[in-house]
Amino acid sequence: MFIKKKKFELLAKNIDELNYALIKNRFIDLAEILGNRKELIIRNLISGIAKGVGIGIGFSILTATLVIILQKIVTLNIPVIGDYISDIVDIVENNRK
Repeated sequence: MFIKKKKFELLAKNIDELNYALIKNRFIDLAEILGNRKELIIRNLISGIAKGVGIGIGFSILTATLVIILQKIVTLNIPVIGDYISDIVDIVENNRK
């Protein structure tokens, strides 16, 4: 009887660990999605759109920050760098209009 109880406890522990691993990796959700192609396509479409919008917004913020920094450098009147950067800022501002 003691051996059966010990084996049962070990089996229950292993089942709990397997259940935790499946929940942690969202395996069941993944299996449901892969079974439904329409849902998979919709989820991937929304994911792609979100990534594209995020990249666009991030690049815009990065570029705007860079232009602001370059404008601040131009105001410092550094001889060689200032002329070069002022040309770049002028080009960016002309293309923005």
